[in-house]
Amino acid sequence: MKFSDVILAVATMGVIDVLVYLVLGMALIPSMGSFWGLNSAAVISMLVAGLVAGFVFAGNIQEESRIRAVGKIAVLLGAVVSSTVMISISANGYYNAWVTEYLQSTYSTGAWTTMDWYVYGQLILVSQVALNVVLALVLGFIGLYAGSMLRKPKKS
Repeated sequence: MKFSDVILAVATMGVIDVLVYLVLGMALIPSMGSFWGLNSAAVISMLVAGLVAGFVFAGNIQEESRIRAVGKIAVLLGAVVSSTVMISISANGYYNAWVTEYLQSTYSTGAWTTMDWYVYGQLILVSQVALNVVLALVLGFIGLYAGSMLRKPKKS
């Protein structure tokens, strides 16, 4: 599988993920609540994106070892998700308010210094990025592998 095919597969997964996430978000967030609806939409959309991309790129995936090809796509997807999460968090004006509220409700923050706030804020940021990357790797790999198994190899 060529690197250009990997990039195209990741781009395809990204577009499908966003489209499915928007539709599921509109349906699940009001019905399940913001936390469960948001997370359910994210998990389902990543699996669907992997299934579709795996099916579409099954021919390219089957050219070499299936696990190796799916792994290449999943690793690049993880890198893209890492960048995307960092950008979306930095663009979100409410994220710092959420972190502050979370920290104040979890810990006694009365005597915290600016460095304490910074360190704990960075820990939460890193945990958010790591969680999203791990989910993208696992769900992307499962979806890509299952999607590539749905299409039969072409006979030469």
